[in-house]
Parts: sequence; C-alpha cells; structure tokens
Amino acid sequence: MNIIKYVSEDVCFSRRNLPPKYKIRDFIKKKRKEVNYICFVFCSDNFLQKLNIKFLNHQDLTDVITFDYSTTKKLTGDVFISIERVRENAKLYKVKFKEELGRVIIHGALHLMGYKDKKKEDQKIMRKLENEFLTLLI
Repeated sequence: MNIIKYVSEDVCFSRRNLPPKYKIRDFIKKKRKEVNYICFVFCSDNFLQKLNIKFLNHQDLTDVITFDYSTTKKLTGDVFISIERVRENAKLYKVKFKEELGRVIIHGALHLMGYKDKKKEDQKIMRKLENEFLTLLI
C-alpha cells in the first residue's frame, strides 16, 4: 500500500506546518522499514486524553499515542497527536511549532518501528533518533 495519511479529528490548524509525506517515508526507509499504512490523526487534548484513559488506562495528558497494527514487516498503525500539547510544548521548550510537531511525528513513527520510551535508557535512544531525523522533516 505505502500510504501515509493526515487527518484532523476535532481541531483546525494549518497543514502548512506538516512535513511532506515523502519525507516521512524517507525517514522510515533510513531505518530499513517500509510503510504499509500510517494515519497521523491530529486532535485536541480532550480527544487524546479519552483515548489514553480508554485504551491505556492513563489519566494524564500526552502529546502522542501510537497504535501499532503491524502484522508484517511493513508498518501499519495510527498515530494520534494532540495539537494543543504540541503548541504548549513548543512554548515550553522554546522551539517553533513546526519543529515540535516534526519531533512528535518522528516519535510516533519510532514507536511503530518498535522503539520504546518507558526506561531512561530507551528515552535517550529515542531522543537521539528524533534529533537525528528532525532535520529531514523540517
């Protein structure tokens, strides 16, 4: 299939901040993976928090939740991203919205590739990869 899709659930924002889909494919290929179907869903804090409670039993706000449906080597999944969290984090870390959005997109894609971030060591690995590939997207 090789499809990457952008969908807005309950938010309006400028899509000019989104990286071209071919750049996401290139990033994934650099990690020796292939895309089957990935849908990036841009939503509100409220929408994402409801998913977090329902599926992960977490009460807290988050910027991204990834659902991996892959059954083959090709990546298949949904990546839900809170635009409100991305905006807040961009302010907090003093970076442009577009950069923070790119970082979260990469973060979600890394989860689809099997990377974890629960342990400190895993977080360092993901942060390094985010920084490495961020230049490809923005």
